[in-house]
Amino acid sequence: MSKSYERFLPDIEKKLESSITADNSAAQAMKYSLLSGGKRIRPILLLEFYALCGGKGDSALNFAAALEMIHTYSLIHDDLPCMDNDDMRRGRPSCHKAFGEDTALLAGDALLTLAFKTAAETDGIPADRVLKAIAVLAENAGISGMVGGQVEDLAFEKSGATIEQLRGMYLKKTSCLLSAGVYDEGPGVGGPCGPYVQSERRAIYAEYAEKLGLAFQIIDDILDCTSDEKTLGKPIGSDEKNGKTTYVTLLGIDGAKAEAERLSNEALTALCKIKGDNAALRELTADLLDRKF
Repeated sequence: MSKSYERFLPDIEKKLESSITADNSAAQAMKYSLLSGGKRIRPILLLEFYALCGGKGDSALNFAAALEMIHTYSLIHDDLPCMDNDDMRRGRPSCHKAFGEDTALLAGDALLTLAFKTAAETDGIPADRVLKAIAVLAENAGISGMVGGQVEDLAFEKSGATIEQLRGMYLKKTSCLLSAGVYDEGPGVGGPCGPYVQSERRAIYAEYAEKLGLAFQIIDDILDCTSDEKTLGKPIGSDEKNGKTTYVTLLGIDGAKAEAERLSNEALTALCKIKGDNAALRELTADLLDRKF
């Protein structure tokens, strides 16, 4: 039975499939990674929040696709030998194993630039809001966000990390890109998500994305120790292999589970503050946080 939040998947897939028009080895590698499945969490969240805030039609679809492109480029680069050196992704060889390190690097670069081209070609939304959204996307995906989190992740492999440092790194590496999809640049007062003023809505959305991202990453830490390669579609034990500090290494399995459950409950509590029809978001959030330990 399909989930209510999957209503956007056909449009997302169609947009992604039509976005790469070049025909060379890098383009093939881009398609290989971008169209290899995945949960499409980030574009779905963006489109659900867009609808919740009163957005009509498919005007936000370009930004949704751009988020998935950025996420995919980060996975390609993350799997490279100079980073996590993982040979499998989503149940098949990682991009660099299928196409070589040089082509994989270029494919990731090309997906990043294609993401901003796609976002900039948005129609049906005022140009000033498109520019603001592009700036938010760049900030959250860049050195102050996702990339900065990856820098810290690599550094902590050598030095180790405290729980506070690890939390900060996860906020950048995982939560920031989720936050980019739920950023509110809507009316200053009221609206479909009212009766909050804009600053209050932003705070609620940011809290939701922050707690969701943290819980999601901690669950990944746990699954890396307790699941199997067939279920995850990628190697298990890679955190230990790479000497990574995780919530499991700091708190143990039971402590990490307790923290994931606490953050999961806080994410759902924040979501309940959002007015309007958020049933699909509640279902998506519950499914993401209910992955088996």
